Amino acid sequence: MARTGRPREFDRDKAIDAATALFWAQGYEPTSLTQLKACMGNISPASFYAAFNSKEALFREVVQHYLATYGQVMAPLWDESLSPRDAIERTLCGSAGMQAARTHPAGCLVVCGASNCSPENEPVQALLAVERQRTRAGIRACVERAIANGELRNCAATDVLPDILTTFFHGMTCEARDGMTSKNLDAAITSLLMLWDANAALPETGKRPERR
Repeated sequence: MARTGRPREFDRDKAIDAATALFWAQGYEPTSLTQLKACMGNISPASFYAAFNSKEALFREVVQHYLATYGQVMAPLWDESLSPRDAIERTLCGSAGMQAARTHPAGCLVVCGASNCSPENEPVQALLAVERQRTRAGIRACVERAIANGELRNCAATDVLPDILTTFFHGMTCEARDGMTSKNLDAAITSLLMLWDANAALPETGKRPERR
């Protein structure tokens, strides 16, 4: 009589890791349930639905996992123990290193994970749009804190600085996916922050006069 071994225990954490990599590499819509079940260890449909309920529910869990791990490169934006400029620089450089790493899919899952979705998947696009808006708000808060602290001038250039920084941040995903290295991204960040420095308040007088 053939002996039957104990069924292999389903490792949920490993399954989430595998799903994260797949969604990150391919995006939400192109990733099929068949691919997801295969990457999770060829689990059965019953096991998949018992564990995750649906593809959308799994993606939502993947996004939270991503934010709690890879997405922590964004944490300096909300660390008020750092100077605003340092917070921006650490965030951009940390994200550049993460996005260009070769140990996982390139780019940022929040930026590229659900683009061009069909109407029925608008809630998935909205989920990532909320996270991108949070990044915009964090960048803007750093610039506004710098103006309030007298580190930046209050002028037309600093009005648009949050939008410039956010646009650069989102653009890094495209460049990283096209093979740009973290070294090149860091060099671009250094040049970008010259715009910040060009609008810094004069050290001998503190704040420059506000624009009228």
